[in-house]
Formats: sequence, C-alpha cells, structure tokens
Amino acid sequence: MSDTLFGPDNLPYGLFSTPDAPGHRRLGVRFGDDVLDLGAAAATFGSPHTEVLRAPSLNALMAAGRPVWQAVRAEVRAWLTDETHRETAARHLLPLHQVRLHLPFDVADYVDFYASEHHATNVGRIFRPDGDALTPNWKHLPIGYHGRAGTVVVSGTPVPRPRGQRKPPGEPVPAFGPSQRLDIEAEVGFVVGTPSAMGSPVELAGFREHVFGVTLLNDWSARDIQAWEYVPLGPFLGKSFATTISPWITPLDALDAARVAPPPRDFPLLPYLDDSADGIDPGGYDLHMTVRLNGHTLAEPPFSTMYWTAAQQLAHMTVNGASLRTGDLYASGTVSGAEPAQRGSLLELTWGGREPLELPDGKRAFLEDGDEVTLTAWAPGPDGTRIGLGDVTGRVTPAE
Repeated sequence: MSDTLFGPDNLPYGLFSTPDAPGHRRLGVRFGDDVLDLGAAAATFGSPHTEVLRAPSLNALMAAGRPVWQAVRAEVRAWLTDETHRETAARHLLPLHQVRLHLPFDVADYVDFYASEHHATNVGRIFRPDGDALTPNWKHLPIGYHGRAGTVVVSGTPVPRPRGQRKPPGEPVPAFGPSQRLDIEAEVGFVVGTPSAMGSPVELAGFREHVFGVTLLNDWSARDIQAWEYVPLGPFLGKSFATTISPWITPLDALDAARVAPPPRDFPLLPYLDDSADGIDPGGYDLHMTVRLNGHTLAEPPFSTMYWTAAQQLAHMTVNGASLRTGDLYASGTVSGAEPAQRGSLLELTWGGREPLELPDGKRAFLEDGDEVTLTAWAPGPDGTRIGLGDVTGRVTPAE
C-alpha cells in the first residue's frame, strides 16, 4: 500500500458506527479505504489492551499513556502487515464508505493559539496599517485564548451562520444579525492523552508523553462579530459557534519523518520556552496543507513555517500550573506562509475583504451560505512515503 496516504506507517484512529447498529460506536483504525474494527480485532487476537480498544471513544486509550499507545500501534501494524495475521485481520476490515464517522474523542477543554508569524503580521497590517504589525509580546510567548469545547464538531457537520452584534465602520450603534464576514482558519490541532496534575507544569521534553496525536482543524470565525467584541478581553461569540476537526487522529509517532526545526527565533527565549538546548525535540512538523472552497484550491499553507511549536504551546499553557485533562484540544492558530497563495484565511487572502477572490463560481470576500470548505494535508513518511491527515469539511448553512 505504498501509494496510499493511509498505509501501515500512518494508522490514524477514529470512531465509527455501521448502518445495522447506528447506536453502537466503535474504535477504528483507517487502513487505505477500509476501517479496522479495533475492539473486534483485539478480542480475536487476544490483545491485553482489548478493554480500552472496545471503549465507545478514544479517551480510554488516550488516558492509558504513551507506553500503551506504542504497544497498541505495534499490535495493529502487525495484524495488518504480518502474513500470519492478515487473513484474520481482514475479517475485521470494513469499507470506509459503508460506515459513519463520529467525533473521535470527548473534548475536555479547547485552546486556540496564534503561532504563525506570517498570519499575525498580515492581520496586524490589515488592522493596524500605521502601527507595528506584531504586538510587543508576540515573539516572547505563544499568544492564545481559551475557547469553547462544546462546539467542537466532526468533519461533515453543517455550520449554521452565526448571529451576533456587528458595528460597521461609520455606524453610531451596533446592529444585530447574521455575520456578514464569515471566515475560516486553516489550523492543526493537538490532542492531549496523558493528564497532568494541577500545579505541575509540563516541560518541553514532556510533549510526546502527553500529546496523543494530531488532527486538521478549521476554526470558523465571524470577523465582524469578533471585531466589535474582542477589545479588551479577546475572542468570544465570533469564535465559539463552531470548530471542525477531522474524524481521524494521527498518532505523533506516525509523523516522526516529518519532524523539522522551527524558523530561527529573533529573541532569546525564557528557559521554559527555550528549545535550542541539546536533547530537546525540534518541535516543528513539515505538514503540507491545502484549503479548498467548493472544490477550488484557495491556498496551500506550510505548517513548517510556524514560529511557535506545539511543544512550546503546551509548556506555556501549563507553566502557570494549569492542569491537562485527557481530551484537551489545542490548536496552532491559522497556518499561513510567506506567499499570498499560502494564506490560511479569507481575511488574509482578500486583505480584509478589500480584494475579493475571483473563483469559477463567482467572487468571494467572505463565505456565502452553501459554501463548502475542505482542508487536506500530508506529511513526509518513511522511505519516501506520504502520511495523510484526515480531511476536514464543513458547509455553511443559513442562520437559524
């Protein structure tokens, strides 16, 4: 299966049900265009991890810790590739198109960061054309905000256009109604497995012990609602209405060949964020993302350009003693590169709506009802292979 993005070097985890048992949710691993029923396979092969693999979500496996993650991954790989096991494993493979995919884990908390220097610079230039593009703190700490876990949804879930207060420039008072500047943010999410105790920060070296895997993520944004509400406390209703993730969680170990160093830092970092020391994981990942609107390619953001790494974000998120819970999700922030065709939001691609995109189905400054956005990504794998991240799709529906 060397030509697939979901071969034996990938093996992402998901949650599925079948038409004959729609209420029975089962853990699965994607293998090509099939899904391995993990619980059934584990029972057949007598796995010591059968109990956690028969759970109705990924949380039990994620909470079990890195040694179990590695052991289960090795088992699954053997079941699917070892000649002595493949015939038995094949009895537990289901065609992907015949199953329904669900949100793969119970989301505990959600944090969104702002880690792309190119994105932050573009946004600064759009909103502060006569001032500094970056705020004074930007290169000293990973900026983020605490979001809403209850509206994290799985790919394919419709996204109703949000309502809220908007105050157009020049108007004396705000108006209320559906957002007129609905946007996307192409991001990468990191899913926490192993929890931590309150008062015990997670150091940079602890990243791989706590983070279970990676997912593509679209953090939908109502720019007009956000612009009116975010001073002085930050994003709220403009962000909390929907965040879409992939149904597949790619294990960190599947991305070993994609690990790269982050861009050079412009200022010395405080010790808890300093990843230049010997023995510290470089922290960056070479992920190649694509953003499509109604099937048309809008941008190809490169994740390798992100200034702040996921390990630094985790260290910063916990340095004050905040604890981690199994199922915590934190996102990179919009991924944008140096080139115009690498910008991960319509805000940047249309420069604040002033330069609408010319698309085959008409101009777009921001999203219209009926628009469908899809994020895809791949990463280098071992021996020249590619590792696919599960697609993220959402269609905008009219305000309810």
